[in-house]
Amino acid sequence: MTSSSAASNPAPLTLAAFNKLSHTEATAQLLTCCTSSSWASQLASKRPFPVLETLFASSDSVWQEVQTQEADLLEALDGHPQIGNVATLKQKYRNTQDSAAHEQSGANDADDAVLAALAQGNQDYLDKFGFIFIVFATGKSAQHMLDLLLTRLPNDRDTELTTAAIEQNKITRLRLQKLLSAA
Repeated sequence: MTSSSAASNPAPLTLAAFNKLSHTEATAQLLTCCTSSSWASQLASKRPFPVLETLFASSDSVWQEVQTQEADLLEALDGHPQIGNVATLKQKYRNTQDSAAHEQSGANDADDAVLAALAQGNQDYLDKFGFIFIVFATGKSAQHMLDLLLTRLPNDRDTELTTAAIEQNKITRLRLQKLLSAA
């Protein structure tokens, strides 16, 4: 399971400033949104973008191509922290000072039983599929995420790779929006 906030929160850039970065700098910024090096490099190569909507459409297009390569998809998923114990989950869901107020709303009051079930479910998922449970967490309570995890756990690996790719793209889009906010 993962949050939808970037691991390192870079300062917001304007689209114009992003377009002026070197390929290496732009790729580095994009890697804060999605850790697939192929996606980041390919998207950086498509600059300049006249408007954000063009960047988002290009990102979606590149992701559709990149995510078909399992190694690239797994590289993107590896960029998310694995949440594997109750203490980590308590910190994640009860300490919202480090995340935007709209992210994970309703999760602050998750009880210990839900958090313990999430920790166990995350481990069961990792053991079964070989990669972490990923979900676009914005607006979802801990109970809702547990319900999603338990619903997805019986799936086969191919179904989960497809679902993870969809969830990763949602997270990437949100991170791109945050990265390229008006400075």
